[in-house]
Amino acid sequence: MTITRKKTRQIAVGTVKIGGNAPIVVQSMTNTDTRDVDSTVAQVHALEEAGCEIIRVAVLDLEAAAALKKIRDQIAIPLIADIHFDYRLAVASMEHGAQGIRINPGNIDGRQRLQKIVDAAHHHHVPIRVGVNSGSVEKGILKKHGHPTPAALVESALKNVALLEELGFYEIKISIKSSDVLTTIDAYRLLSGATDYPLHLGVTEAGGLIGGTVKSSVALGILLYEGIGDTFRISLTRDPVEEIRVCYELLRSLKIRERGPELISCPTCGRCQINLFGLAEKIEAHIQTMETPLKVAVMGCVVNGPGEAKEADIGLAGGNGVGIIFKKGKLYKKVPEAELFEVFIRELDAMGKET
Repeated sequence: MTITRKKTRQIAVGTVKIGGNAPIVVQSMTNTDTRDVDSTVAQVHALEEAGCEIIRVAVLDLEAAAALKKIRDQIAIPLIADIHFDYRLAVASMEHGAQGIRINPGNIDGRQRLQKIVDAAHHHHVPIRVGVNSGSVEKGILKKHGHPTPAALVESALKNVALLEELGFYEIKISIKSSDVLTTIDAYRLLSGATDYPLHLGVTEAGGLIGGTVKSSVALGILLYEGIGDTFRISLTRDPVEEIRVCYELLRSLKIRERGPELISCPTCGRCQINLFGLAEKIEAHIQTMETPLKVAVMGCVVNGPGEAKEADIGLAGGNGVGIIFKKGKLYKKVPEAELFEVFIRELDAMGKET
């Protein structure tokens, strides 16, 4: 089945198109102190290598805003400034090179201050993400709905979008995040039916690697399968590089986008006679830096191993202290376990260059 995406308006963050017919964009956020330029740039470079296409940084003060120019000069992907409350930080961020900003117009105090943000965004050709979280819904809307329901999140988002539209600004994308999976799904469904602005998907404060991956994959997987969403972030309490890995695995599982090799590995059982956990972990870490789509199988025994390995572009099946490597369905080499990783990676890299 081919997923049919809802057609939304298209905006541009730097050179990256979002919405319309553009591919779904993968993004993340640094967890470094933005004022520490070297640390922030190093983290962005690691994210770029993993496939991150847009990066967001927190701007807590004017020093952080001023650091954006130095950061932008050293990275390749568009830079978004994340702003709360202080309109001056939004304006300064754009003056120092931010190619997008994320604000909640409702917590920018006063129309005149919001006008200054809009004027700067027009001048610098910067789009604005209207970001509403379940913890930032206005008191009046909360009182009306009782708690941050899907309808409350959507009402808040559209109210804030209307503030920008009244000021003549339309280069907008919207996010409405909750830490609750079902609230997230229902809210984005409502929002998608109410607007054609591009949508940024996410589950906020999703949790650690396992919990956060599960919650985000369920919520965003359902939405993406239904054709909702133009860009997204998997939010994890981890190194943000892990977020990018999960993003691409989610897109691959839905056959939306493919980047780098796909790893198939068995969970092991009592028949396994090699250290498959360690081997699979090292191979998985290695393929994160590869861009060529390949099917890679790492199997632990002679029951399903040879069959799965032969179906992959390249695969291995373990035995008693040895491994058998298959390439394109044909037995390539039998290798002692001590040499298996080195030989397998060498052949994997060579195949990646050939494809």
